[in-house]
Amino acid sequence: MTPQPPPVPCKADGRRRRVGVEIEFAGMPPRETASLVQSLFGGRLEVVSAHRLKVTGARWGDFGIELDTQYAHPDNRLIDPDAYQDSEWERMRQDFHTRTRELIGDVVTGLVPTEIVCPPVPWDELDELDALFEALRHHGAKGTDASLLYGFGLHLNPEVSSLAVEDILAYLRAYLLTAKWLREQIRVDITREMLPHANPFPRAYAIKVLDPGYTPDLETLIDDYLEDNPTRNRELDLLPLFAYLHPEHPHELLSDALVKPRPTFHYRLPNAQLSETGWGAVTEWNRWLEVEVLATSPATLAERGAQYLALHRPSLPRRWWTALCRWSRRP
Repeated sequence: MTPQPPPVPCKADGRRRRVGVEIEFAGMPPRETASLVQSLFGGRLEVVSAHRLKVTGARWGDFGIELDTQYAHPDNRLIDPDAYQDSEWERMRQDFHTRTRELIGDVVTGLVPTEIVCPPVPWDELDELDALFEALRHHGAKGTDASLLYGFGLHLNPEVSSLAVEDILAYLRAYLLTAKWLREQIRVDITREMLPHANPFPRAYAIKVLDPGYTPDLETLIDDYLEDNPTRNRELDLLPLFAYLHPEHPHELLSDALVKPRPTFHYRLPNAQLSETGWGAVTEWNRWLEVEVLATSPATLAERGAQYLALHRPSLPRRWWTALCRWSRRP
């Protein structure tokens, strides 16, 4: 399958936009997976810990491969190399911690997914990355639909074409208007619908953002998002982008160790559809482009936003009544 071009293929500096890809699956442990990645894309295999590996210097950069649970890996906050060298007690404590985490990983292997975090790939080379998905299928990796217990997903991290707040707002509006269509096209797995990994945005938030009078600055856009979406588990997670744009923001979510600041959208909706021959990152990239096309079509975006508001926004009397009820409950 051929990756289709986005309406804005390059960033302001003229370089092609890139896409980060993350995939979760069962049926292959991290070490076997890392060897497969190395065989496809070269690089050096590095063992970070028993269930966390890297393939560095590979095609496009470094791949990370690990069991997708923090409890299978040593906690870096509890590891002090200097103390390890200076104290027998510290060596015993740190060795015990590391070994305990390794044993936890041994026990949960097969119950929690293996995850591959790919380096950013130019959008027009995503079809070459899809060789990884074909190889995973060939080696017995299991995707979302292999079990009711598998709420696995594929995440795309498309680089933003612009850091201007009005452009970010346009993409957010376009996503809110496209989300229903994307869910229908993907046929989001029932297990993933039930688990809190890719929840839809609240309707009240969509109504707020789609109002044509909503023209926030960056601070307001971030604050409004955090007020209505205090979670990493949105189908389009903007926390990594906001953490990148506003590193000094005081909200605890933006400094969470699991939120990696980067100038990308974190799109979490797709299933890991490894049982489907020909499925891969390109399939989901081409679907995602419906968002980008709408975001860069101002007239169509405004028209569809007005249609959404006409259908979903409460009537004026209803809004008055709601405001009156809120006022009456004030102390």
